[in-house]
Amino acid sequence: MYESAEKLTEALSGENYVIDPDFAVVVFLATRLERPLLLEGPAGVGKTELAKALAAASGRRLVRLQCYEGLDDSRALYEWDYGKQLMHVQMLRDRIGELLSDTASMAEASARLQATDTGLYTEDFLSVRPLLDSVLSDEPVVLLVDEVDRTEESMEALLLEVLAEGQVTVPEIGTFTARSTPWVVLTSNDTRELSPALKRRCLHYHVDFPDTARETEIVSRRAPEVAADVVEGVVELARRLREMPLRKSPSISEVIDAARAAAVLDRGAGDEVRRFLLAALLKYGSDMDMAVRRLDGDEAGESEVDVATDEGWVNSSTRGKSPTSSAFAGRGGGGASTGGRAAADRYRRGVR
Repeated sequence: MYESAEKLTEALSGENYVIDPDFAVVVFLATRLERPLLLEGPAGVGKTELAKALAAASGRRLVRLQCYEGLDDSRALYEWDYGKQLMHVQMLRDRIGELLSDTASMAEASARLQATDTGLYTEDFLSVRPLLDSVLSDEPVVLLVDEVDRTEESMEALLLEVLAEGQVTVPEIGTFTARSTPWVVLTSNDTRELSPALKRRCLHYHVDFPDTARETEIVSRRAPEVAADVVEGVVELARRLREMPLRKSPSISEVIDAARAAAVLDRGAGDEVRRFLLAALLKYGSDMDMAVRRLDGDEAGESEVDVATDEGWVNSSTRGKSPTSSAFAGRGGGGASTGGRAAADRYRRGVR
């Protein structure tokens, strides 16, 4: 248990997790009040890493439930080990014969069998999954429910009992109450709106990309072999990319990879180095094309319509491209839009 947000910040710093002061206060409150913490924000801003660093810094075991579409209670809570149960039944078969050997009727045998505990539905035959594991653990754990927004809303209902009561109900046995209070961290990439019932049970914080100074510190800690000027250049490139309307902005981990790539490459290669850095930072061809055009100074390039020039009709996606831009031609998003071609046809026919 941490005495203050400052102590928590120091502990996380020891795990190379750089946290801003406001975020540290919310995490501190979640640990002191023992309330679940819901972290929302774009992918790649350090939400999952917070849970990992918190577990490492506090000496707690990390229990992770990775959410996905189609996740059900048998993967999140528990399921019965039918193999072990079958072996147990085979071992009991001879003993059951002895038990019923002196019964005079089927009804008497059935009644005696029903009154006998065969031990098939006990904790010994449970295959625990992350949620039940966090409840049954004798030692405190950090429970990470990662990307909860990827599941169906019905899955959120299964989480409520764990989040609100710290317990899991197994119909065949009863209710298991947490033997130690887990610290619960839920993450969401905002792919869908979470239910008010889930949000009501959590402290909430929206995690965004860090500012330039903080990201520079993060990258320097995670890639200490990279020179400071290289780190600053890559972080600045990532900042410029995030200002563009990309399908996917560069995550912090991708910036770290790009910094390591820049350290390996010859920094004197200019545009060639930037080309390979963009390959590490961007994952879609259309994003690559847009980034190349804008970084080369063609701020209007993404409109991609036919325009009239002294040289004739050209497509704005290729107009003014540098040799570096041309190297990325044809990787998605290229060519005139349907509306642009229609406008060009109307212009040729004299239609205004």
